[in-house]
Amino acid sequence: MSGIRIAVSGIVVIAGTVLPIGAVQAQNVEEFYKGRTVEFVIGLSAGGGYDVYARLVARHMAAHIPGKPQIVAKQMTGGGSRVAANYGYNIAAKDGTVLVMPDQSLPLQQALGDPTVKFDSTKLNWIGNPIADNNTLSAWHTTGVTRWEQARERVMSLGATGPNTSAWYGQAMNVMVGTKFKIIMGYPGGNEINLALEKGEVDIRGSNSWSSWKVTRPDWVLGASKKLNVLVQIGLKRDPQLAEIPLLMELPSDRNDQAALRLLSAPTTIGRPLFAPPNVPADRVKALRAAFDATMKDAGFVEEAKKLQLDLLPVSGEELQKIVEEIVATPPAVVERLKAVLEIK
Repeated sequence: MSGIRIAVSGIVVIAGTVLPIGAVQAQNVEEFYKGRTVEFVIGLSAGGGYDVYARLVARHMAAHIPGKPQIVAKQMTGGGSRVAANYGYNIAAKDGTVLVMPDQSLPLQQALGDPTVKFDSTKLNWIGNPIADNNTLSAWHTTGVTRWEQARERVMSLGATGPNTSAWYGQAMNVMVGTKFKIIMGYPGGNEINLALEKGEVDIRGSNSWSSWKVTRPDWVLGASKKLNVLVQIGLKRDPQLAEIPLLMELPSDRNDQAALRLLSAPTTIGRPLFAPPNVPADRVKALRAAFDATMKDAGFVEEAKKLQLDLLPVSGEELQKIVEEIVATPPAVVERLKAVLEIK
């Protein structure tokens, strides 16, 4: 009778052993993922920095998840990645078969009380981030603007995806240091803003990471014939390659404003974050985090990143979880100052 299973009234008989049905149905991580498909949702448009990093991770991470499921990446754009993030939190399966890469600013938006953020970032299961690097605010070369101070002398149009850091950096500069950016929101992603720059629809791209520029448009930011001038970098310390470019939080003289801009700059450490929905079983979260960490050390992954000229500075899921929690727990006085600057009620 070895191997014979008979279910009767909530029990299972296996070769003479009586077990509850739940015990038989319980699966370890490898059994769960074997033969399954993991949905990898990318919250910003195809071809941009988020997309490039997300698809690179997706191509290699499956090999490190027990059971080796298939990972299928797809776009879900809208609202500066709020559509994807809200899907991941409120709608997606909470069994470990969905991963989401949202905009790095969402925990900050939660801290600021943004009502369109319909989730609690601290309850998401943060899996990791392949690159922590500074953002930039940059001007198209035909404007002739090479220093941020020049933006105080004339009105300049700034392209952004929505009420997130792509618009907020410029808005904060308008209030705190007197620039005259006219902020135009609603672009689906960075590629569309880049096209708008080329067409002369906008003068400024409000936010893009330095690593993304070097990968997606190296001819725009490197060399003598570059087409973009970085005016400000956003981070907690200057990037060595941008040593002469000021940090956003260095611009105002007022200490309260500096503290507020430090908060605004903190999400750069979140980089290109990856999360699983809340309430995913702990053993699967642990496995996904371990798989991400292993992917970051995978020789094939590292080699492909080099070929794509992608910088890697990974942040583990555990570290990312702490960073998100710290941002959400920022002291109220600092939050209120930043909210006032960004006109968030």
